[in-house]
Amino acid sequence: MCGRLSQYTGIHDFVAALSMPNAVVNAVGDQPLERYNGAPSQQLALFHQEGDILHADLVRWGWRPHWAKDRAAPINARVEKVAHGPFYRAIWPNRAITPINNWFEWVDEGGPKKQPYLIRRRDHAPIFCAAIGQYPTGDHEPDEHDGFVIITADSQGGMVDIHDRRPVVLDADLAREWLDPATPKERAEQIVLQQGEPAEAFEWFKVDRAVGNVRNQGPELIRPIADSLP
Repeated sequence: MCGRLSQYTGIHDFVAALSMPNAVVNAVGDQPLERYNGAPSQQLALFHQEGDILHADLVRWGWRPHWAKDRAAPINARVEKVAHGPFYRAIWPNRAITPINNWFEWVDEGGPKKQPYLIRRRDHAPIFCAAIGQYPTGDHEPDEHDGFVIITADSQGGMVDIHDRRPVVLDADLAREWLDPATPKERAEQIVLQQGEPAEAFEWFKVDRAVGNVRNQGPELIRPIADSLP
């Protein structure tokens, strides 16, 4: 994925779709997030679970281990390598969900500039992206090294025409299992490798090129341009 997403509804809308039965510790706030054009290095809403309690925090999109100072912080981690490579070893146990409304990709269609596309669920429900990260917990205060990455997989079906990689999206049941600290690491790896939502669950359409400027925000960025809906 190219590195832009939307989180514009309120955190409680995402929690309701996740159907978590217990209390929520919400450090994000109760108002709509209104982040229509979320970009790397920005503070975005992230869920993690401690015991039976769901936590919602604002965490920077992008993470690297302390020893990798010679490269920019990645925003995505390939599902094929994330569980066993040394780069993410420290945070692989720290499972999280990035709840989003949609994400964007840019396609070269032969014009002077690439054409942005918005990708969302066909049923317009929230999207639960599998993630891992370093974030505030009961024994970890927020610090400058906090951050998260979204796990990505190969695209399938018609989505390949938009981009060759996409987030690993989980339905609500699997998202809860992924978040549960009691879920074994081996099972968590199986979830993201084999049980992400299929391409058929999504639709995509062209949007205005204004989304290319990270300073632009607002609902006009997620509206389809003329004749672009499938």
